[in-house]
Amino acid sequence: MKIRDILQQKKTTLSFEVFPPKTSAGWDSVTHATEEIARLRPDFMSVTYGAGGGTSEYTVDIAKNLQDSLGVPMLAHLTCVSSTKEDVRRNIELYQEKGIENIMALRGDIPEGGRTAHDYHHATELIDDIRALGDHFCLGGACYPEGHPEAKNRRDDLIFLKQKVDAGLDFLTTQMFFNNDMFYNFLYRARDIGIRVPIVAGIMPITNARQIRRSIALSGSELPERFRAIIDRFGSDDNAMKQAGIIYASEQIIDLLAHDVNNIHVYSMNKPDVAKGIQDALSDILNTED
Repeated sequence: MKIRDILQQKKTTLSFEVFPPKTSAGWDSVTHATEEIARLRPDFMSVTYGAGGGTSEYTVDIAKNLQDSLGVPMLAHLTCVSSTKEDVRRNIELYQEKGIENIMALRGDIPEGGRTAHDYHHATELIDDIRALGDHFCLGGACYPEGHPEAKNRRDDLIFLKQKVDAGLDFLTTQMFFNNDMFYNFLYRARDIGIRVPIVAGIMPITNARQIRRSIALSGSELPERFRAIIDRFGSDDNAMKQAGIIYASEQIIDLLAHDVNNIHVYSMNKPDVAKGIQDALSDILNTED
């Protein structure tokens, strides 16, 4: 099922993101974890593009397994900055062959040393190439409520985002953020510039203090003082930090839903207990209708 249809048909959605193994040795453990998350019956799930921008083989295999065996609609990531146009064409054909209808079209992280395949510089070029092959896929894209870390300013970032949407995106998913006011401000500015596609709010439960540095580096997000205090108080106790992180993320989601932000995507990091903790905290709230 195409995600654009899910977002149109349902009042609220809760989805989870998982990632494939780095090597075949990790296949069994990743398969088990992702299947446990799929058994929570989210509205859809996404699978990132390899580990560290590697092969798409594991991405599509994880997505196909969850879609075919557990009936969960899947969104498979596809990055382009390290790929040639021929690589991308083969991957698109592979996704179509495996029955994957939803693609998250991303530039991807520039490799260390700055070397790329030089065929792609921006996600817009990838979106153009996928759309040139027809309307088989529902396409999602990424957005940054606090501005892309490489953007000169937030205004320019929004202009580039509008270009991505106009190239053929069906919806957007935000990078993680920890301050909902940042998201509300971004949403207002995005609508004001003419971005009309659904914007799914991406939430990262921080369940151990070691996640913080990498999460902030990837997203460019700022940590509110309230969350810094939680880390200071509970960061040295793994169980307490996990519980606090789940509660903080759940409270973020409750506030978003209360402000009619009805599509939530949780970066669950292949942790079934974290995904279940979020879902349990929202069990009745997600079923509330006006």
